[in-house]
Amino acid sequence: MCRILVPLAFISLVTGCGDPQPRISGEVLEIPLTLEIDRFDLAFDRMLPSGLPAMKKQYPYLFPEQTADSVWLVKHTDTLQQRLRREVRRSFPDFEPYQTELELFFKHAKYYFPDTRAPRVLTLTTDVDYENRVILADTLLLIGLDSYLGPDHEFYQNLPRYVARGLDPALLVSDVGSAFARRVVPPPGDRSFIAQLIYYGKGLYLKDRLMPLAPDSVKIGFTDTQLAWARENESQIWRYFVERELLYSTDKGLEARFLDPAPFSKFRLMLDNESPGRIGRYMGWQIVRSFMENNEVSLQDLLQTPGEELFKRSKYKPPK
Repeated sequence: MCRILVPLAFISLVTGCGDPQPRISGEVLEIPLTLEIDRFDLAFDRMLPSGLPAMKKQYPYLFPEQTADSVWLVKHTDTLQQRLRREVRRSFPDFEPYQTELELFFKHAKYYFPDTRAPRVLTLTTDVDYENRVILADTLLLIGLDSYLGPDHEFYQNLPRYVARGLDPALLVSDVGSAFARRVVPPPGDRSFIAQLIYYGKGLYLKDRLMPLAPDSVKIGFTDTQLAWARENESQIWRYFVERELLYSTDKGLEARFLDPAPFSKFRLMLDNESPGRIGRYMGWQIVRSFMENNEVSLQDLLQTPGEELFKRSKYKPPK
């Protein structure tokens, strides 16, 4: 997978991993924004036991009142926890490249959503709680760095491979983009499969705007091979959805088959093992892209357009 840690001096140049000529608007670059990065993971690691009360006072939202001090002191001295924090230090000795990417992301967010506030960024360890590796609140962005040690890290050996592939530092900013999308993309207005496709498609299209330097593989979390498969089979996938009358189905089982994280999508055909999971999100993305190509609407209007209306106006036709 392609890394996109790009020094700020070069972000206006053509870059990417095979995607066409992404560029950054000068208006976006001129937005004044600097993120405050707080390496709580390092502060906790270096803390003396006597310093725990001061840490709790400085970070009250990270220390639940019902958790006794003894729990934190054990966590501080536990050899496995120390090893986890050591691996984080080794993998993230300097957060500056990610800060550059995140600042560019939030500049784009503020450009399209002027009320967006730059959050304070806290990095921490979360016992590899990969399902909550990024939490974005109004004023805080929490990032569990122990969930970004790389797909082949020994700590992830007991995880399913499709889960471990997502624990890639190249996906860190994309995961922040997903968290931001969950805040600004309205939930689907009905339970139909097409509404679900377009909901996820809107979130991915939002990354097109907020992460223009990122290759598509990073935005959706596919490997290059998986992305190539999706592009090559887009027409057949669409035909499958249409011929089996899935688009307006409200069968919740379709979410597990085509939208939820999984080792592969479940067409119940021989090709299943070749397909990436979440292929429905990819298809929704292409529908939303087609909508934006065929309609002159703002990003905000896109997000508010109901799924069925968007689909009809998208004039979507898969490539042959």
